[in-house]
Amino acid sequence: MTDTRVPILMYHAVATDPNDTTRALSVTPEAFVRQMEVIGDLGLTPLTTADLAGRWRSGRLLPPRPVLVTFDDGYEGVHRHALPVLRKHGFPATLFVSTGWIRGVHATGGALDRMLDWVQVRELAESGVEIGGHSHSHPQLDQLDDDALRFELTRCRDIVADELGALPVSFAYPYGYSSRRVRQEVRTTGYAQALAVGNELARRRQGPYALRRVTVRRSTGIEEFERLVEGRAITRAFTRDRALTKGYALVRRARQVCRKATRTRV
Repeated sequence: MTDTRVPILMYHAVATDPNDTTRALSVTPEAFVRQMEVIGDLGLTPLTTADLAGRWRSGRLLPPRPVLVTFDDGYEGVHRHALPVLRKHGFPATLFVSTGWIRGVHATGGALDRMLDWVQVRELAESGVEIGGHSHSHPQLDQLDDDALRFELTRCRDIVADELGALPVSFAYPYGYSSRRVRQEVRTTGYAQALAVGNELARRRQGPYALRRVTVRRSTGIEEFERLVEGRAITRAFTRDRALTKGYALVRRARQVCRKATRTRV
C-alpha cells in the first residue's frame, strides 16, 4: 500500500471582523469561498476525519486526491459563513468543538470570540459535518495531571454524545500538543483517531492518534493555499512555525519534569 500524503487543512474562525485574539488564525468569508473553489477546480476529494482514518485502518482505497477541511474550537462563523459554501460544493468537513466554549447550558466561559450554540452545531452535523472533540475547556492537555486530563476528555465526549445522540470518534488536540500519555488517554476515552498540527501532510504511518495538519490563516494567500492543497513547498511555508514549535516543546517538557519533581518531594 502506498503511503499517500493527504493535506488536512486546519481552520479556526471564518469572520469578517474577528477580534484581535482570533484574527491571525481566522480567514475572511471571501477567502474561504475562493479556497473552496480552488479545491473544486483542482478536482480534490474532501473527506471527514473519520472517513480518512477508517480507510487507512481498514486498507480501503482512498478517493482521488483526498483533502480534509477541519475547524477547531467552534466559532460562530463556521455556521454563518462556512456552512453555505460547504453545502454549495457538497463538501464534507470536520468540526472539533471545545464543549465548554459552545454557547448554552454547558458553557464555562473562556471562549475567545463569538461561538456556535448547540442548535447550530446540530445543523452542521445534519449537513454532513463530522463533529469531533476538542476537550472541554481547551487547555494544554500534556500539562494536566491524570484526573484533570481524564475529565477534559470524558466531559467533552459525553456532552457531544448527549447533544447529538452519537459518540464523537475523532479528536483534535488543543494547541496541537500531546504526549504518549495524552494519546493513550484519548484512545481509552473512545476516540478512534486524533489530529495534531505539525504543519506537515498527513500520512498513514504517523498513526491514527498523531495525524498532522497544515494551518490556514488570515495571511494565507490564494497561491500559497493552492500549494498547500497540492502538497508543494510545505516545509518552506512553515519553517518558522516548526522552529517555534520545537522550542516550545522543550519548554513544556521542562515544565513537566519540574512538576513531577515537586510531586515527588511532596
